[in-house]
This record gives sequence, C-alpha cells and structure tokens, in this order.
Amino acid sequence: MKPIPYGRHHITEEDIQAVVDVLESDFLTQGPKIAEFEEVFAEYIGCKYAVAVSNGTAALHLCAMVLKVGPGQKVITTPITFAASANCVRYCGGDVVFADIDPETWLIDINRVRELLETSPRGTFSGIIPVDFSGRAVNLEAFRKLADEFGLWIIEDACHAPGGFFTDSFGERQNCGNGKYADLAIFSFHPVKHIASGEGGMITTNSKELYDRIKNLRTHGIQQNPAMKHHNHGLWYYEMQELGYNYRLTDIQAALGISQLKRAGEGIKRRREMAQAYQQTFDGKSFIEGQSGMNEGHAYHLYIIEVDERNGLYSWLRENNIWAQVHYIPVHLMPYYRQFGWKEGDMPKAEKYYDRCLSLPIFPTLTEKDQNFVIQKVMDFYHG
Repeated sequence: MKPIPYGRHHITEEDIQAVVDVLESDFLTQGPKIAEFEEVFAEYIGCKYAVAVSNGTAALHLCAMVLKVGPGQKVITTPITFAASANCVRYCGGDVVFADIDPETWLIDINRVRELLETSPRGTFSGIIPVDFSGRAVNLEAFRKLADEFGLWIIEDACHAPGGFFTDSFGERQNCGNGKYADLAIFSFHPVKHIASGEGGMITTNSKELYDRIKNLRTHGIQQNPAMKHHNHGLWYYEMQELGYNYRLTDIQAALGISQLKRAGEGIKRRREMAQAYQQTFDGKSFIEGQSGMNEGHAYHLYIIEVDERNGLYSWLRENNIWAQVHYIPVHLMPYYRQFGWKEGDMPKAEKYYDRCLSLPIFPTLTEKDQNFVIQKVMDFYHG
C-alpha cells in the first residue's frame, strides 16, 4: 500500500504546460510571470500590493527588516508555529517573546499578549507576529486594536491560510492577508501548502511605502530606472541603495503558482469537506479532542486532533502506512531558544497541546476511501 502522507501536492497537465511554456520562453527568472503572479495573488487575497519572494522564511525576514526590527527590540509571537515565525526577528537582532496559546483555537492568546504589554514598560515591545495556525484565521481586528493601543506593528503569518478568513465586528469578511488590520502578511508555496510552486512565498500589504522597500530589498537593494540616469552613464545604470538580498522567485515557480491559484477555491472546498468528515466521526469520542464544530473561515491546511496516547497512535498509524505528523514542537523549547532562558513550564497550554496533538492526512486529492481508512485505523487503535 502506498503511504498516505499528512499533506501532498497536486500537479495537473495544465500546471506542467504552464511550466513548459516558461521553459520555452525568453525568461526563466526576472521575467513577466513574476508581476503576473503578484497581480493575480493580490486580487485573490483582496489587498493592494503583493511581492513574490523565494520562500515564506524570506518573506518573514524582509517584513522584519522593513519594520526596522533590530537589537534591543522585542517582538511577541506564538510558540505553536514553525520556527521561521520567530527566527525572522532573530535574523534582525531582535528578541523573541512568546505568548501562550488559547487551547480552544490553538492560536496565540490575545489575553496573554495584553498581559505582557500591560506588565512591561511602554515601548518594551515593537510588534506582534500572530500565526493563522493550521488555517484558522486570527481575529486581527482585535489584535489591531491592541496593537494601536500600545503602538505596535503586526505581521500576519498566513502561510497556512490562503483562502481563510474571519468575520469582523461590522459583519464583513476579512480574508487572511488582505492588509486591512495587519501591516504586512506572508504566505508560503511549499509543496504541502494550498498553492504549491516547489518553494516560494508572497508578501501582501496595503502600504505603498512598505511595498516599495520590500521590492528593493528583495533584489540586493538595487534599483534601476530612467530617473537615476546620470549624464555620463547609459541605460545600464543602476544603484545599490541599501543592503538587500537575493530573495527572488523564478518565472518557472511563478507560472506554476499562477496555474495552481486557479484551483485554489476548489481546493479549499475539498479540504473543508474532508474536515467535516473527520469532525462528524470524531465528535463526542472520549479519547479524541478537536476544535468543536466547523469554522466557516478555516482554510484547513491541517486537520489536528488532540488524543490520549499520542505517541502510540502515531506509531500505529505509521505501521499502517499512514504518515500523520506532529505540528509543532513548541518553538520556545528548541535548544536555540532555550539559551535565552525559555524552559519547560513557561507555556503550559502550548506544551499540553504538543503532548497530545496529531495532524491527520488532509489534501485535495485524498480519496474518500483513503480518508475512511485513516478514520478506521484511528478508531481501531482505541477500540482494538
């Protein structure tokens, strides 16, 4: 039996042809597909500007840079995320402060964030990086009010949530990454994500100032336009205006991303159908805890359950060729972050979640037969 992974990319003939068209064109990188991808992605998300970059980590790094994170500055984020959400602050020399999660949503707990802000001298913190973990949208309206109260910026890590949304207090749908409440947002196009381009990332914003700086930093800090032309230079003239990076996406990846984006709505619909099937089966089972009920705006990058005997279940599923996964080891317990004084017991809710969490297979091409097999094997473990 072929293994059933927790996530899997899906490549169609249309995707392949889109890549072949680029391979047969004049540009493999720095060509027209980049701007096209940025334009259609911004339209999909509902923001003004989008900048394509080499991966989600690069996107986070550039966001931290343009928001002037530096030594002595502290930024708050969640311990239940991939390490890059915190690492981007360290890349810039800033300090990471973790706030525990809400056990009902597994998202960063706004009450813990407020507690950190209210018990520290004003100006201690520079910003917040909330994460739309597993595809569930953070209520950024509430975080925006808190951030404004204390003079903070917000980077929304929406890597798990293209197509996700929450409803604000005005009854309006707010797409993850649309820039209404966060200063910047980032996405990933890793193969297990909703939109796969091999690797790749996107930064979205409604700020022209931040957009222009990110575009400059993405390409070595180099600018080239006719307004710069000096009398003793020709059309080749360019200027390196600041220290940037080579964080560019290729046209090959952009073409694949554009093609994948066309099926994004279909993929979200399928993920929600699979989540519903899991939910209906596991609801009320004493040995399984999950988020109660379905969340309308959830993008379901992951379907996670909390279980008794998690390690035993994980091994049992692997024996049956089901490659469930654990998302994530709390970042504050990584050896790198322990050197700053973080230790077990600092984030009790995140640590309890980690001891019990398991991500079950969920991806658009997962068949009903295979999903039923996964469900049956979970049930067999507890009733066997």
